[in-house]
Amino acid sequence: MTFASIPRWFAACALCAALAPVSGGAQQPDHLRLGTAPVEVGALGYYAADEGFFKKAGLDVELVAAANGPAIAAAVASGTLDLGSGNALSIAQAHDRGLNFVYVAAAGAYDSASPTAACVTGKNSPVHTAKDLTGKTIAVATLGSLGEIAFRAWLDQNGVDLGTVKFVEMPYSAMDTAIVAGRVDAAAMEEPALDRLVASDGRVLARCYDAIAKDFSEGGYFATADFVKTHFDLVRRFATVINQTARWANANQSATALILAKYAGVSTTDLVHRVHYHDKLDPAKIQPLIDAAAKYGTLKAPFPATEIIAGGL
Repeated sequence: MTFASIPRWFAACALCAALAPVSGGAQQPDHLRLGTAPVEVGALGYYAADEGFFKKAGLDVELVAAANGPAIAAAVASGTLDLGSGNALSIAQAHDRGLNFVYVAAAGAYDSASPTAACVTGKNSPVHTAKDLTGKTIAVATLGSLGEIAFRAWLDQNGVDLGTVKFVEMPYSAMDTAIVAGRVDAAAMEEPALDRLVASDGRVLARCYDAIAKDFSEGGYFATADFVKTHFDLVRRFATVINQTARWANANQSATALILAKYAGVSTTDLVHRVHYHDKLDPAKIQPLIDAAAKYGTLKAPFPATEIIAGGL
């Protein structure tokens, strides 16, 4: 999952009023407004609601659908939402700019044992190694995104001069045609677009996300530090449910496929390689992405992952 860069977050404030409630409830002491986008990496909130896990824990969680990460971040920052799902890179960028977002629970992860992202090229492309991409053009969903960082890290680790490589921004839906037509030489892709390309005109060039780490956190659930401080018990109960839901989701992928199809409109036939969820916040699982993002210019400098994790949960 790729969110837009942090400067777009503030432009997204206008979208806060357009956020559409999925389930409602009167404002009560145990009521939480959770913003989430219809993507698998941040789907634990959907699973917990649909399976009744929030209700069993005495929580009234209002799921609020948002089109993307910037809209969620803007709403959490303004107080329109209490919590939101967001990718680790975006939260690190927010920290870089002085926003006080902190993670309260983990969510989707990249796991080399069950990868849901890769660097790809055309089935008949002459590109077979990293060195073959010297002087070439590579497509990524968003410039400065996780996909670009992973691709840069892989090229760098294989001795390619990054100054010779050009990265261009392109939606996943356009990458297949662009690769086949030779407009780009390779791309960083995620599921389900990745599976569709490999099944037709593409092939996996490398599991380039491994160049960041073989197991790292892609995202989680966050709030402002002030909200956590003033609603600590409520947030802790929420985090406990999310952690339990992660364990349930990892063990019940058939059930989660049906829930994801219900809320996100994703066909179950597209869910071939599934997202793995971390069931606790671990700074060591977030640090590799922070370090790589700083190395390749998406962050100003590295910082300890503990600075974007709420303590005591």
